[in-house]
Amino acid sequence: MVCKLLRTIGFALGLAITAASAPARAADNGTVSVLYAGSLVNLMEHSVGPAFRQATGLNLQGYAAGSNKIANEIKGRLRRGDVFISASPKVNGSLMGEVNGNHVTWYVTFARSPLMIGYNPRSKFARDFKTRRWDKVLQEPGIRIGRTDPKLDPKGAFAMQMVTRAAELYHQPDLVQKILGAPENPAQVLPEETLIGRLQSGQLDAGFFYSTEISDLKIPAVAPDAALHTQADYTLTILADAPNAAGAAKFVDFLLSRQGKALLEAHGIEVAKPAVTGNPLTMPASVQAVVEAPVQ
Repeated sequence: MVCKLLRTIGFALGLAITAASAPARAADNGTVSVLYAGSLVNLMEHSVGPAFRQATGLNLQGYAAGSNKIANEIKGRLRRGDVFISASPKVNGSLMGEVNGNHVTWYVTFARSPLMIGYNPRSKFARDFKTRRWDKVLQEPGIRIGRTDPKLDPKGAFAMQMVTRAAELYHQPDLVQKILGAPENPAQVLPEETLIGRLQSGQLDAGFFYSTEISDLKIPAVAPDAALHTQADYTLTILADAPNAAGAAKFVDFLLSRQGKALLEAHGIEVAKPAVTGNPLTMPASVQAVVEAPVQ
């Protein structure tokens, strides 16, 4: 009697679990999880996500952070997703190969966005950016500068690179120390996804941003000399353990399509001909076809 009762309870629990998990599986199949560089928040939330849903019926579930931070979380199995969009090709290397867990076997470099110095138009230093060279303004007493952690985000590394080059170009050996201080300077280093909000709220006077962020939010900015040019080179890939690989392929196809390119350009991103790194034989056939299609 007891055994029969236990079997009955077990059967009932099994039905309950199956019923509860079935909608979750269906929801997963209808959702594509995209882990992307924090500089693309506005693009993904307000343009790509809604357009992708309208075109495919699939929802985009996004997670934004510094590219290196996301890669570290993937590698440490702290975060799982379908698609990974990085702001630097180098980041993908940390996820490729057996020693790195084979999370990435290929990636496509598809767009770029130059690094600029954006400033708050209500800052007391705003007028100076219009009349003085950017590095001179960033050395003024009391100016509050924001940037990302060079260990966690390519934009932070690009900022260090730009100022280091400026020190050589302007023959000012102590320029990095005067503008940035130490690489991990806690007064400046902030999470990428919060940097713009702090600038807009007046907590920062200036910061280092990509042209897409400048364009999206109409942030006044200055561009450095051509010799100091550095940029984000955006890449995308489908992670090897993607829970929704079919949906991921549809997302990549969409972002590389004519409509996707138009959305990128509308957000100040320069679209480039897709270039594949890694093993193209592991790419979905539809993605291969999009990548190999003639430039439109």
